[in-house]
Amino acid sequence: VQLQASGGGLVQTGGSLRLSCVASGLTRDDYVIGWFRQDQGKEREGVSCILMKDGSISYAESVKGRFTISGNNVSNTVYLQMDNLTPEDTAIYYCVADRIYCDSSFYKVPLDFWGQGTLVTVSS
Repeated sequence: VQLQASGGGLVQTGGSLRLSCVASGLTRDDYVIGWFRQDQGKEREGVSCILMKDGSISYAESVKGRFTISGNNVSNTVYLQMDNLTPEDTAIYYCVADRIYCDSSFYKVPLDFWGQGTLVTVSS
């Protein structure tokens, strides 16, 4: 499985960005694809996930109401629409995938597949 993330950049507080993750090598549709993020000096944090098979979605409390995840099963692409960004959202965002459920376990268990990160910087 390979994950290609893109869409990061520099944006001002209150702005928006959309991240994309293209997954290749998925042989089944029972994968969760999602996003983690990590800023310098901070712990890695799970952000959101989607179960491609049924569209189940989960968000971290810190992004609920501001971020929206969506997926396209045909192109195996997952999008993370990030609105009302704040400097606290500044981090490298990593696309991840595994054959688990999109629930609390996504944020806790080691995940098998990680893409390269894309940097999101929110200026104040």
